[in-house]
Amino acid sequence: MFLPQEVIRKKRDGQRLSADDIRRFVAGITDNSVAESQIAALAMAVYFRGMELEENVDLALAMRDSGRRMRWDDLQLPGPMLDKHSTGGVGDVVSLMLGPMVAACGGFVPMISGRGLGHTGGTLDKLSAIPGYDPFPAPERFRQVVKDIGVAIIGQTADLAPADRRFYATRDITATVESIALITASILSKKLAAGLDVLVMDVKAGSGAFMPTLADSEELARRIVEVGCGAGVATSALITDMSQPLASTAGNSIETREAVRYLMGDERNPRLHEVTMALCAEMLLASGLASDEADARARLTVALDSGRAAEIFGRMVSELGGPVDFLEHYDRYLAPAPIVRPVYAGGSGFVGGMDTRGLGMAVCALGGGRRQSGDQLDYRVGLSGFVELGARIEADTPLLFVHAADEAGFAEAERRVRAAVSLTPTAPSLPPLVYQTIRSA
Repeated sequence: MFLPQEVIRKKRDGQRLSADDIRRFVAGITDNSVAESQIAALAMAVYFRGMELEENVDLALAMRDSGRRMRWDDLQLPGPMLDKHSTGGVGDVVSLMLGPMVAACGGFVPMISGRGLGHTGGTLDKLSAIPGYDPFPAPERFRQVVKDIGVAIIGQTADLAPADRRFYATRDITATVESIALITASILSKKLAAGLDVLVMDVKAGSGAFMPTLADSEELARRIVEVGCGAGVATSALITDMSQPLASTAGNSIETREAVRYLMGDERNPRLHEVTMALCAEMLLASGLASDEADARARLTVALDSGRAAEIFGRMVSELGGPVDFLEHYDRYLAPAPIVRPVYAGGSGFVGGMDTRGLGMAVCALGGGRRQSGDQLDYRVGLSGFVELGARIEADTPLLFVHAADEAGFAEAERRVRAAVSLTPTAPSLPPLVYQTIRSA
């Protein structure tokens, strides 16, 4: 007889859980035979005791197998199945460009993304700002779009790793979200269920990152690479900087607009471009679609400059319900906020530091992010035109522009922005855009 409390007891006492222990406990999470209190108890035991690598692989696989697993072999596609996952941040609009760019280079990208919660923006929220875009197509429609176009960006469906949703909901209210082992299993369960050949992780570090320190970000990246490879998917990770917003904008419609302008060659923020190219190049290298870094970057440059990546993005939008002329008339479809106004520095000096999380929370306060999972978003609002770390500014220099729905929203965002940006008399040293790349040994 399976007794969930015995599994909890073993982990509480620091013993290694067997694959059978984990499979049966996860099955109980899925069919509700394991109580929420028991999920919470196991989560807390893992939080304090951790998991050995084999345990973590077994947990990711069990959660993967709790629902439908996607298969692509029957489609006989001429390229590998690739994806990227980010731990999130502010202005992290990379996915909207990366998917089409990799598809233009011969990869197939079945990207299953999430909505934003807290200070981090969600890829699905950015795409949902496009009128008609359906982030939850029927499975066969999803497969067909990936086959025909090379990329489809959708949300997690109810039958994909359902154990993870219940497990995460319990972790969220029991202060166990930060467990490296449980973060790893949560991320990988969904990616493994998507039937990938290659996964590249973008693990953020800095004031806007999920993990509090660079050492924590490195620990998470290494564990994801080890567990992903142990579960049969070629996995690597880049640790990238989130000590300031990545893009020129933060907010759903305005980030989507920036992604379109990037793909069309109208505007490419250098920091955003370098991180996007680095992640795309790693995907091409890991999948064998490029012979080396220079070859990968050359292929990606052609994909952008030829217009092929932009064309693929436009086709994906229209095939998933959005306007057929979205690329040509994006400003018509992405409504602006009623108020767009600068926040001035009010002093002179160098931009010495940014509370990037605080800037993300300013977007939330405007109505562009969620405090709770059921919150409705105002896609129009956000921030744009960020000053960069190290910039020399005067009192009348705009720190950024606030896109607000009303005066009260602007005033609150202005207060948060001023608190988030600090000036110093000397220029700070700047962190690297990419701290390191972690691959399987």
